[in-house]
Amino acid sequence: MYTIRDLYDLKRTLAAEYLSAFTYPWDALAGIKALIGKLGEELGEEYIELAPKVWVHKTAEIAPSAYLGAPCIIGAGTEVRPGAFVRGSALVGENCVVGNSTELKNVILFDCVQVPHYNYVGDSILGYKAHMGAGSITSNVKSDKTPVVIRDGEERVETGLKKVGAFLGDFVEIGCNSVLNPGTLVGRNSSVYPLSCVRGTVLANSIYKTGGGIVAKKE
Repeated sequence: MYTIRDLYDLKRTLAAEYLSAFTYPWDALAGIKALIGKLGEELGEEYIELAPKVWVHKTAEIAPSAYLGAPCIIGAGTEVRPGAFVRGSALVGENCVVGNSTELKNVILFDCVQVPHYNYVGDSILGYKAHMGAGSITSNVKSDKTPVVIRDGEERVETGLKKVGAFLGDFVEIGCNSVLNPGTLVGRNSSVYPLSCVRGTVLANSIYKTGGGIVAKKE
C-alpha cells in the first residue's frame, strides 16, 4: 500500500510538514481545511488576501470569471482560468494550471500540477507535475454512499470516510475523459490511457491501458 513518502516529493508543497505527520494520504484529507487556514495566517507579504481566507500570490493570474471560495491558497505563478470553480479547502501550489470549468474541493495540489480542462478534483492529493487530461475526473463518493475502501491487490484498508477521491503520485499522467474511482492510487511516473475507468492501485512506472490491463513502462 503506497505511503505519502512513496507517492510525493514533500519539498514541492506548502503542506510538507502537515503531510509528513501521516503515513497514508487519505488520513490527511480531514484536516485540509484547518491546514489552509493556519498556513494562510503565516504567509508573507508576497500573498494578498483577496477575500477572507482567500490568499493569492502576487504573481498568480486569476481570471475575472473564476470563483475562489474560502479557504484557499493559490501559489506563485499559478494560472486560474475563466470559469474555474474553487469551492474551498484548496491548497494550490506554484506554477499550476486550474483550467476552464475545472472544479476543486478539499484538495492539495503540489507545485506544477495541471488540471486544465473540464476536470473535477475532490478530496484528493495530486503530486508534483501530475497532469489530468481534458474531461478526466476524480469520483469521490461510492454509488451506495458507504465508506471508501482502499484496495491494493488482495489488501483492503477501511478509510471510514464516505468521500475519498484519488491520490496521484509525482509525474502521473491521466488520459482524457478518464474516471478515477473513489480511493484510486496511482504511483509515481505512471500513465493512464484515455477513456479509462480506474479502480484500486496502479503501480509506479506503469501504464494503465483501456480495459484495465497494466504493464510496466519500458526503460
